Amino acid sequence: MTESLLDPAPPEGHSRRPGTLDDGVTRRARSVSRSAPPGERLGLDASVRARRLGLRLPDDLSFESWEKVGDQLNVIADSSTWWLADWLVFGEESFPDRYRAALARTSLSYKTLRNYAWVARKIPMSRRRDTLSMQHHAEVAALPEGEQEMWLTRAARENWPLSRLRKEIQAGRAGALRPQPVSVTVTVQVSSEREERWKAAAEVASVPLLEWIALTLDRAAVHGGIVM
Repeated sequence: MTESLLDPAPPEGHSRRPGTLDDGVTRRARSVSRSAPPGERLGLDASVRARRLGLRLPDDLSFESWEKVGDQLNVIADSSTWWLADWLVFGEESFPDRYRAALARTSLSYKTLRNYAWVARKIPMSRRRDTLSMQHHAEVAALPEGEQEMWLTRAARENWPLSRLRKEIQAGRAGALRPQPVSVTVTVQVSSEREERWKAAAEVASVPLLEWIALTLDRAAVHGGIVM
């Protein structure tokens, strides 16, 4: 049976550190400072010539233009991972018998491709944040949709680096696993004579009646006896 890039289970090792992609791939863990407006077509300044093995910049390029090109390159580099991931998902869904032959053209390991496709399928484009890296999204991909939305919103709003997002999620999990105190209501029927006796004892102890009853029962439980 052919293994699928779109397996519903997380990639191997993903449960331990959901944000970890293949070590052989340059990780773009920091968010881009200036992102392109949603829906805008990405590209480089017209004066720049991009080639397979390099980038040619004109000698008279101003600092402002050079800085703009850097921003454009950051956006393209971060976006290209998503492009590849969505390309993989489309290929497997549309060409299940032929898409594997095209994977060799990416020069990336199968594990990396599988991770990319898994994250892309878990987090649709409508939930992605253009100010966060794919690593941020990978960190929340294994969570329910509501939690994905919550963590991505907070990370984008507060400009969290990947390490901060990871710590916040871990802290949230620890709090959820910590046993919470449970309150119960106990109803006891007593005679009016006993009620008056208890009230008198609570007044002598200068504590409310219900607190006196609770303290008395706690002492009885500790000492293993019954207070008469």
